[in-house]
Amino acid sequence: MRREHSASRRGILKLGAGLAGLGLLPTACRGAGKAPWRGVNLIATPNAPLGSPACERSLRHLRGLGGNSVCLIPFLWQAAPDDPRIVLGDAVSRDQLRAGIRQARGLGLRVMVKPHVWVPQTWAGAIGFTRTGDQAEWVARYRAILLDLAGLAQAEGAEALALGTELRGVSGDPAWTDIISAVRDRFRGTLTYVAHWDGELDRLPFRALLDVPAISLYPPLGPDDTGLGGRIDALAATLARQGPLWIGELGLRSAVGSQAKPWESPEEREAHPDGGVQARVLDHWLTALNRQGLRDILLWRWFSDPDAGGERDTDFTLQGKPAEAVMKRHFAG
Repeated sequence: MRREHSASRRGILKLGAGLAGLGLLPTACRGAGKAPWRGVNLIATPNAPLGSPACERSLRHLRGLGGNSVCLIPFLWQAAPDDPRIVLGDAVSRDQLRAGIRQARGLGLRVMVKPHVWVPQTWAGAIGFTRTGDQAEWVARYRAILLDLAGLAQAEGAEALALGTELRGVSGDPAWTDIISAVRDRFRGTLTYVAHWDGELDRLPFRALLDVPAISLYPPLGPDDTGLGGRIDALAATLARQGPLWIGELGLRSAVGSQAKPWESPEEREAHPDGGVQARVLDHWLTALNRQGLRDILLWRWFSDPDAGGERDTDFTLQGKPAEAVMKRHFAG
C-alpha cells in the first residue's frame, strides 16, 4: 500500500528542516477537551466489507486494545498522475461507507472519513498536470466527490473529515479555499488535511482554514536500532513546537530493515518477517509523541478482516503481531 512513498527520498536532516519550518497557526480544534483520537486507518477487504459481521469482529478487537477511533478510507482512482479523470473507486462504495460509519459508531468508536487517491504504480503525491485545463478538470471532479462524501459523513454522524491525503502536487491550487467553504456547508465536524511528512504542510496555503492540520509520519530512521530512541525523541520535539497537530498516519512494516524506509511496501522490497522491529519503533514513537503532548494518533494500518496479519505477515497491519501489545499499553493505558 505504501508504494506511494517511493517517490520522495530525502534524508532525516531534510525532514527535520521541513518540519521546523511548518510555522503552524494556532487553531481552535473542534472537539477540544475530548479524549484524544487513538486509533487506526482501516482498510476494507473483499472478504470483510464495512458493515459485515467479520468487520465488526475486527473493530471489536481494536476497541479491546484501547482504540477509540477509526479512519474509514474510500479510495478514489485515476489511471495516471496526469490523468484528470478521477473517480470514486469501487473498493468501498457509498453504501459500504455508510454502513461502516454506522457500525463503528454503534461500537462507540469515533469516525474520520479519510479519502485516498489511488494511482497505479505510484502514489497520490505524484499527481500533477502540464496540459492546459487538466488540473482545473481534476479539481472540479475531486470537489464533486469530496462534497458527496462530506454530505454522507454529516448524515451518518462522522466526527471528522479529511479533505485529502498527501496530495502535495495539487494542494497549492487556489481552488481549495472555495472547496473548503463548500465542504463546511455540508459537514459540521472537525475538518483536517493529512499532509505528506516531507514539508507539504509548510507549503499548504489553506492550513489556517483547517480545524487542525494532520501529517503522515514515515521519516527514515536509520538502518538499525542504535540511537533509535534519540532520533525519534528529536523528531517528536520538533513536531511539538509547531502547534496543534494530529498524526494522521504512523506505521512501518513488520519486516527486517523496515525502519530505514518506513514508507516502503512489500511490493517494493521483499523481506523476512520481523514483528519486533515494528513493535519497538511504534513503542518509541508513541512514548515520544505522548511526552510532547501529541496524543491524537491514527496508526497505519488495520484491516476489516479480523484474521489479517499474523507472525509471518510483512505488511503494515498491526493485527496478530507484537505491535498489538504496544498499542494496548499506550492506548488503553
